[in-house]
Amino acid sequence: MGGRRLYRLRHLAPGRFGLRTERLSVPGLPAGLAGFRIVHLSDLHGGRFLGAGDLRAVIAAANDLAPDLCVVTGDFVTHHHSEVLPLVDDLAALRAAHGTLAVFGNHDYKERAEARVAEALAGAGVRVLRNTCERIEVEGGALGVVGLEDLEEGREVDLAGARAGLCPGDVELVLCHNPLGAPLLARRGCIAVLSGHTHGTQIDLPFLRELGPPHPGLRVELGETSLIVSRGLGAVGLPLRVGAPAELVVLELE
Repeated sequence: MGGRRLYRLRHLAPGRFGLRTERLSVPGLPAGLAGFRIVHLSDLHGGRFLGAGDLRAVIAAANDLAPDLCVVTGDFVTHHHSEVLPLVDDLAALRAAHGTLAVFGNHDYKERAEARVAEALAGAGVRVLRNTCERIEVEGGALGVVGLEDLEEGREVDLAGARAGLCPGDVELVLCHNPLGAPLLARRGCIAVLSGHTHGTQIDLPFLRELGPPHPGLRVELGETSLIVSRGLGAVGLPLRVGAPAELVVLELE
């Protein structure tokens, strides 16, 4: 009934989605990571309200930022693994010096076909981290990106195994779809946990804002670790956002 077109025009067209910058001050940051820029996407929710070409303006805006790294914190699909397929060409157009990394969200395990979602994303150049770590070596050190299975739907969440790929002195960044896990992930050396899941409440109105997952806020300081929660790009239930704009989040290390 036109919900997809309505959502694209109201929330994903140029000038309709937000661009939020979060700066992370890191004592002793290796010289090669000074000014390192990460573009964070989340909660695409391919399906009835988002399909092929709908992310074109978002991807263009991300590329205009000349990111060093792109990350996606899950929920590529809504109801079925095949819903990722129309998004592949858009995601393949992302351009970052060190590529695109991702984790799964709770919706990506529908019918336990998450392996098919990962395979489709690999064809777009998106590597899904499943309880593992990707190290990006730079002058004087490395950024270690730790990616976890979803806390609700993953068969196993192995934080120790994921962190085993880190080396002493690495600057650690954790991708975890559900922000409720952040207090357990925060520690010295971990500069940030990047999450989504809540849609920023999607419809930020009395009573309605309580219907979705608990939203801890857009940025929460947990000692030396910052929890950064994206409002995401897609929608569930209704092709509508109120007071919680779709957004790209940009992190800059300094």
